[in-house]
Amino acid sequence: MDNTDKLKLLFEDAERLNLQFEPPNINRGMHRFEPISNREIRYGLGAIKGTGQQAIEAIVAAREGRGPTAEPGPFTSLFDFCRRVERSRINKRCIEALIKAGAFDTLELNRACLLASVDRAFEFSAAASANVHQVGLFDMDDGDGHGSSTQEPELVAALPWGVKERLTQEKTAVGFYLSGHLFDEVAQEVRRFAKRPIEELLETREPQLLSGIVTDMRIINGQRGKLALFKLDDKSGAIEARADEALINSHKHWFKEDALVIAMGKVQADRFSGGMQFTITQMWDLEQARCRFGRYLRVAVKADGRAPDVAQLLREFPAKREMSEQGELVRGLAVRFVLECPPDSGPQDLPGEGASAEVQLGDAARFYPSDAALARWRAHADQGRAVVAYE
Repeated sequence: MDNTDKLKLLFEDAERLNLQFEPPNINRGMHRFEPISNREIRYGLGAIKGTGQQAIEAIVAAREGRGPTAEPGPFTSLFDFCRRVERSRINKRCIEALIKAGAFDTLELNRACLLASVDRAFEFSAAASANVHQVGLFDMDDGDGHGSSTQEPELVAALPWGVKERLTQEKTAVGFYLSGHLFDEVAQEVRRFAKRPIEELLETREPQLLSGIVTDMRIINGQRGKLALFKLDDKSGAIEARADEALINSHKHWFKEDALVIAMGKVQADRFSGGMQFTITQMWDLEQARCRFGRYLRVAVKADGRAPDVAQLLREFPAKREMSEQGELVRGLAVRFVLECPPDSGPQDLPGEGASAEVQLGDAARFYPSDAALARWRAHADQGRAVVAYE
């Protein structure tokens, strides 16, 4: 149960056999995996790192009415969970792991909010336990008044995690991505220039452009220097990839688990594994790929004609200048303004049929297209419409 590498392989094998997994669920899961039907398996809560059999048995006992409060039934909230489960058999680390794995998602989808509320839930549980046989001066009705120890507090406010943060936290608890794939967050944009999924690779000697997430990363000493060996995974499939020492030295910060890379290289048969192997010759991260493959940033100008503060945005996110063997290299993306006038937007006595105009700014207006930069351009654009044009 606690061997996550083996569990990942079994999980992938089951998916290939078209078996489905019910996600971890605090109100349904048991310690071990259980079959629900011929095609569906219930995820075992004991497979989540930091839990253990004793803790899961205490959770099941509370659901069945064998906990400290003797209340049967599904948990209704994080606070209800902490109040009903035997405190001596479950700790903060266990609850945090269950939250990260998504076991509380049926009660609250904001995992960041739940994680920030664990201490508050324990405090509520302790207060409820201390006052279980007491009736306060102002709690003489059904116990739902503002001063009642049974009234649940609000969850601690926290911004929801994005896809990357959610999956990264999930991996720390489960050992792999369970509810999605890191490539999901960038797939829509990346597929506009790196169009071929790994599962559709061509058997050709021509270079191919691939993108994916780095997994199973390791660096070895080869006959010609260091060699990076890893899998490139784009959710459609994975391929064994390799990069030489020159690429390792040029892009050290990309050769790590869970990094997104866009790579040009050649695919050839791997005589050892019997599969395919991708030998990389060029690499980019997403920001550099936007400079390399993007044509311009298309920015919608607001209907009143007010353009974004270009000078300010260029000061915040200037193009990057690097020296290469060919001289100075400028990494940046051009900007194009688009002004659209919908039909009948002019004076009532001069009805129009609508019109649009596009203005390309000069090379001096190039900027470095980081995620933060694109977010700022969208904030200045009409209805947030600022999109990198790739073709």
